Amino acid sequence: MNLVLTVLEIVAPVFLLALVGFAWVKLGFEYRIQFVTQLAMTLSVPCLIFTSLMKTDVSPQALAAVSLASIVAYAAVTVVMWILVKGVGMDSRTYLAPLIFGNTGNLGLPLALFAFGDEGLGYAVVVFAIMAIWSFTFGVWLVSDGGGLGKVIKEPLVGATILGGIFLWQGWETPTFLTNTLTLIGQLAIPIMLITLGVAIARLTPGGLGRAIWVSILKFALCAGIAWGVGLAFHLDPVAFAVLVIQIATPVAVTSYLLAEKYGADADAVAGLVVVSTLLSVVTLPLTLAFVI
Repeated sequence: MNLVLTVLEIVAPVFLLALVGFAWVKLGFEYRIQFVTQLAMTLSVPCLIFTSLMKTDVSPQALAAVSLASIVAYAAVTVVMWILVKGVGMDSRTYLAPLIFGNTGNLGLPLALFAFGDEGLGYAVVVFAIMAIWSFTFGVWLVSDGGGLGKVIKEPLVGATILGGIFLWQGWETPTFLTNTLTLIGQLAIPIMLITLGVAIARLTPGGLGRAIWVSILKFALCAGIAWGVGLAFHLDPVAFAVLVIQIATPVAVTSYLLAEKYGADADAVAGLVVVSTLLSVVTLPLTLAFVI
């Protein structure tokens, strides 16, 4: 009973904030998702990543281990999902990126923070940053043949990750007034991302729901299993192991839908994956937490 209550206390704020965004749109209020997303990804998320790394008590060696484990996990997920997509005969441009990249930002970061505090958030931002770099290069290339290193270099969250890693490695800290300012800006990120997730789901027009159901279940099972195996292989400590599994097992990201819409893939099919996998996560994420806590 105590475990159930603990899990509910962790996941309830995540889904309630997403529900706020969903209800906001359904009530007819304006929400400029492009502006809010740009604000989050350009300003608040980079500040969150930088301050989380700079202030974390996690050792650089532990973060390095999680980084390497994340790279291996995403490489394995990429190979397995490529085999699945080709074997079943699904369209690679439509389905491969959504199956590889989870919602490590909107869902993964809040879950790690609520479940494991600042230590968990420190691990989670590393997994998120690695996913983002892979998504901005290989992910964009999958959908459009237009991915490239130049786009990655221009992303503020990549610079924030590198800078935060340097500060952590050297033991540096920004002046108190600047740290407080960056922390406040970073604190915007989690509620903004969760509310925006709810808004995005409310506006999606899903298609192919029958296929979306079994594909979403398979995505969760494969991603969670791969992350679990990689975590054991790298002998990660319990918190790092739990964060890796949760992050890799998150549902399809809304950004996959935006990429499909932008580059002419089957956006309705991807929207179906986003909606179904997110609804499925109401069950799968609490179950995952119950196993790793």
